[in-house]
Formats: sequence, structure tokens, C-alpha cells
Amino acid sequence: MSDVSLKHIDVGTGADARRIAVRVREGAGPGVFWLGGFMSDMRGTKIEALDAWAAAQGRGCVRFDYSGHGESGGAIAEGSIGRWLEESLAVFRSFCRGPQVVVGSSMGGWMALLLARALAQGAANGEAAPARPCGMVLVAPAPDFTEVLMWQRFTPEIRRQIEERGSWTVPSEYSDEPYLVTRRLIEDGRRHLIMGGLIETGCPVRILQGVKDRDVPWQHAAELVTLLAREDVVFTLIKDGDHRLSRPEDIERLIAAVAEFH
Repeated sequence: MSDVSLKHIDVGTGADARRIAVRVREGAGPGVFWLGGFMSDMRGTKIEALDAWAAAQGRGCVRFDYSGHGESGGAIAEGSIGRWLEESLAVFRSFCRGPQVVVGSSMGGWMALLLARALAQGAANGEAAPARPCGMVLVAPAPDFTEVLMWQRFTPEIRRQIEERGSWTVPSEYSDEPYLVTRRLIEDGRRHLIMGGLIETGCPVRILQGVKDRDVPWQHAAELVTLLAREDVVFTLIKDGDHRLSRPEDIERLIAAVAEFH
């Protein structure tokens, strides 16, 4: 069983530079590449369980914290989809080798889809890639959430506050820290919307979604399924599942989905 090493990578330049914390478990492929959710970190229940499974299987596992999250530098107020995508790509290209199962939770599902698109564009431009997605597992995926699940649902008063003051906070049921929704997050999110047409991942996709998810309605994941261009897509609805899907039975489903790719 290999050990996990804490590494760091600097992303961005000048005033935009931030240090990203990465935990790397060396091992055989396909490796596991974890993309977490908005205001979550790389020490959560699901990824800790996946990392333990990877260790037992002798497989590699790479996870990291977005800037403004967990052990990484930067401020959450400066965060945006494009900024976190830049970090995701930097970590993937720097620490992953060979085939990878990309696992995205909530916002990480959006990141996974954007990552696959960016890697495909790079390959089309002749960029050599040391790693590639061979499978994708999305847990309560939330592509386009800044627009569809936030902005379009906000009251006129909340929208006005974000536009005039630059931010709005809402209590989180998962943390003592409230969610910070900034104008930067909303506006930058519009530059990365992905659900306007067919989505090509370049690999098979497995989606786990709770019917009782109050943050990302199951209908949102069902719509995503209709946009995925590949035929090899399996959509699993968990009738009593919530957004986190962190119960033992949920973890078993997650590990089983990742284990399909070997």
C-alpha cells in the first residue's frame, strides 16, 4: 500500500498566482482523479473512501483543493469556474499519468465535463498529453449551476444585491461557513455554460443522483444525460439519496462505478 504525499503546484502569474495543495497516491492505472464540489475540500467522506479503495487496489489517486478551498491558497471571493478549471487542468497535467477515471462531485461534475472538453481541444491542436480520461463518474453533477440553479432561481432582491454589492451569502447545511456567491462567479460561469448542446466526453460516463437532492434536482442530471453524445452512459437514480450521497450504501455505489473502469 503506497503512501499519500502532499505536493503543491503554483497556478497563474503575478497577482493572479495561487498555490494549490495536491495529495498524490502513486499506483497502477487507471488512476482516480477527484474533482470536488463548491466550498468542499479534498478530505471529504467520498474521496477519503475512494482513496482508501485505491490504496487497497494498488491504484493511483490524485485529489486537490481549488483556490480558496481547504489547504490551497487564494480567497474564495476571487474564485470562478474558469479559475478553478485552470487549476484542475494544471493538476491533471502535472500529476496524472496514463488512463484516469475522472470523478466529479456536484460542481466537480461541471469541472469534469469542462476538463474533458479542454483536453480534447488540446489534443486536436496537437498537444501531447501524459494522461487521459478513460471513464467519468459524476455524483449529483451540477453543470451550469451558477446560472440555472443559482441566478435563475434568485429573487430580484438577491440579484440586485449581487450586482450592486458584488456578493451575497447564504447559509450552508453542510458547513458552518456560508456559501459566498459573487458577481465574479456568476458572470464567469456564463462563459463556461455547457448544457446548450451535445456534450462529448470522449469516454463512458456513470452518473449517480439522489432523488431527494434539494441542491441539484434529479431532473437536472436527467437533462444532462440527454446531452451526452456517447451511448455508454449509465444514469443511476437513488430514490432516498440526498445531495451528498455519503452514506455507506452510497459510497459502495460510487466505488462500484469507479471499479468498472479497470
